[in-house]
Amino acid sequence: MKGSCAKPVLFTCAILLILIVAQENRVAAVGPCDPMQLSPCLETINKGSKPSELCCVKVKEQQHCVCQYLKNPNFKSFLDSPNAKKIATDCHCPYPKC
Repeated sequence: MKGSCAKPVLFTCAILLILIVAQENRVAAVGPCDPMQLSPCLETINKGSKPSELCCVKVKEQQHCVCQYLKNPNFKSFLDSPNAKKIATDCHCPYPKC
């Protein structure tokens, strides 16, 4: 049971971290904010591993949502984590200035 509760929390955290990282690189076609699109980044959030190419693509697609998530105290601590900043660096997405 303990693992099943942690997975949704970690997944949500991963998504939010990615959004923060991608805020500065605006995409031409802005889509809806959908943290589930950041699921390819879950391993990086959990383990600090190098983000996949798909993770970086998804971060860039969702970058316009980062400041929205930073306003939520439940997500801010995850977005400020070292692994979120690692994703920003590795995906060449500046950390947002909201």
